[in-house]
Amino acid sequence: MDIRQLKYFLAIAEEGQITSAARKLQMAQPPLSQQLKLLEEELGVKLVERGPRSIQLTDAGIILRNRAQQILELTDSTAREISDYAKGLKGSLTIGTVSSSGATLLHEPLAAFHKRYSGVTFEIHEGNTFMIIDLLNKGIVEVGIIRTPFNTSNLECLYFHSEPMIAVMAADYDWAPSQSAAQLGELQDKPLIIYRRFEQLIRETCLEHGFEPQIFCMNDDARTTLLWANAGLGIGIVPKSAFELANHSNLIYKEILCETLRTRVAAVWMKDKYLSSLATKFIETFKSL
Repeated sequence: MDIRQLKYFLAIAEEGQITSAARKLQMAQPPLSQQLKLLEEELGVKLVERGPRSIQLTDAGIILRNRAQQILELTDSTAREISDYAKGLKGSLTIGTVSSSGATLLHEPLAAFHKRYSGVTFEIHEGNTFMIIDLLNKGIVEVGIIRTPFNTSNLECLYFHSEPMIAVMAADYDWAPSQSAAQLGELQDKPLIIYRRFEQLIRETCLEHGFEPQIFCMNDDARTTLLWANAGLGIGIVPKSAFELANHSNLIYKEILCETLRTRVAAVWMKDKYLSSLATKFIETFKSL
């Protein structure tokens, strides 16, 4: 099994037809079918079930598809890393980010880095904190921009300043228009829209303050929280710096006066692992701000 065979198999898995996969790969169908047969023989398992018009991956095929995606990503990442080393401060930098870090990343370190090293391009992988840490472990990204809390094992961390959570809402939900801040208890019995990443923190903090939060909507992206709140569906809870991430034309916010509900953006990278010159300079930009 080699990289070429994995590319062939991934094309078949993505297209669902050997004919379409061959067309995508710009090769004839019989050699592609032969490569699939050789791969199945080598692995000793059936990778696809052939139907009259399409193929379906077997359980073994699904496993190989997922691994092939990771291996090919890592191969590309390695090639870029070597290329970046040879080029010095030109090339492409691969970063993983969580959605709620966007405003902080764009307003400060990324702008400063781009000003200093305008020849560098970027490849961004987005996901939640746990997904970004997984991408770091697999070598698909070099630097992750994530939010606390997270497990710091095997990670080098560089933290931004601590920031509060805010309650964002349309005017109809504003129980005290003259107040720009709110005690946590004032959110009792309010329909809350929260980012799943902070569910445990919010739930435990509310319980410590004597009430069970009324969670109306739980989602996987701070931008979704803002959009739902902007539509007047409830009160969103997000980090303060995330307020600029989505349409908030109808929104006001109140800072939540609770020391437990604070978070920080952090730049993280793997301990004892080679960093390209680009990644090193990017981290140094964080340190200088």
